[in-house]
Amino acid sequence: MAGLERTPTGELPVVERVVSQTQVDLPGLYETHYRRLVKLASFYTDDTETAEEVVQDAFVKLLNGNYRIDSNAGAYLRSMVLNGARSQLRKRKVRRDYVPDVPRPVDAAEVGGVAAAASSEIVAALRSLPQKQSAVLVLRYFLDLSEADIAQTLGIARGSVKSHASRGLAKLARTIPELQA
Repeated sequence: MAGLERTPTGELPVVERVVSQTQVDLPGLYETHYRRLVKLASFYTDDTETAEEVVQDAFVKLLNGNYRIDSNAGAYLRSMVLNGARSQLRKRKVRRDYVPDVPRPVDAAEVGGVAAAASSEIVAALRSLPQKQSAVLVLRYFLDLSEADIAQTLGIARGSVKSHASRGLAKLARTIPELQA
């Protein structure tokens, strides 16, 4: 970055300014949450590259924005990533409606990733659920978040998390009979 001198700590001035404003350790946040956020975005985008872009965008918005973030930074980032992934899905739908379908090449690294980890039938069923139900189930079973963390991420009450999870699981059980145990 031409023209910017590093501070004695080695950081660029803008990074130090933003870190001090937000009271959050951005490098630590990145280290702690990046992989799980990519995993979350990958579920929705079904594409690791796009998922990484969504997560990168969330961190850039956090860095460039004037956000006052407290100890709930993880929940805030998850919300940003969920919204970014949904936005990518809307863009993809528009492209699909107006551009002929071209098969996407399969990256060798993706073979062992999300696509192989989850049955395509379950993923399709989760995607067909209402948005809140799908988000609750993905956050609970895909990212292993607690009800409190899910409530914080989605900005809803814990009781609503339980309700959305129950309704979502019931719909999944009707859609995929093998899930009934």
